[in-house]
Amino acid sequence: MDHPLTAPDALVRPWRLAAYVAGSIAAVELLILLAIGGGALAGAVSDRLDVAARDRVVAPAAKSKAAKATRRQAAAAAKPDLPRRKTVVRVLNGNGRSGAAASAASRVRGRGYQIGFVGNAAHTDFAQSLVMYKPGFAGEAGRFARDLHVRHVGPLDGVRPKELGRAHVVFILGA
Repeated sequence: MDHPLTAPDALVRPWRLAAYVAGSIAAVELLILLAIGGGALAGAVSDRLDVAARDRVVAPAAKSKAAKATRRQAAAAAKPDLPRRKTVVRVLNGNGRSGAAASAASRVRGRGYQIGFVGNAAHTDFAQSLVMYKPGFAGEAGRFARDLHVRHVGPLDGVRPKELGRAHVVFILGA
């Protein structure tokens, strides 16, 4: 048997239902507006991030390539002061192959250079051979690199001058 609602209960429920419906519609509209506004905002931020990232990555890379080319040209253009027989070379194996440094040291000695030390580099993952030099010995390093057909020449990096002993040039063998 159904009981009719009394007047206070009848008035409360329709308003409550209307409030839920209105709140739900407002929430859906808010989500739609956030999606539209967020997409536009994300696009603007994304464009600015792309420009900033390009400035941070491309510009230094171009500068570092130019700096490397300048250093290589400076090493190649500098005239060596010491003759080959007085230039001391430290030969390091940077490729991990057994006996590679000793073999390279024979080639270096055959070109007329003195060998100061033969051993292993700190890392064995060098992709290419490189020549590094003490300050003031760029000319000797450039000549040495030309003699052994090494393309990468630069100042000491990762090797302390104290570790060189009497060597003027460091030759690290790569893969």
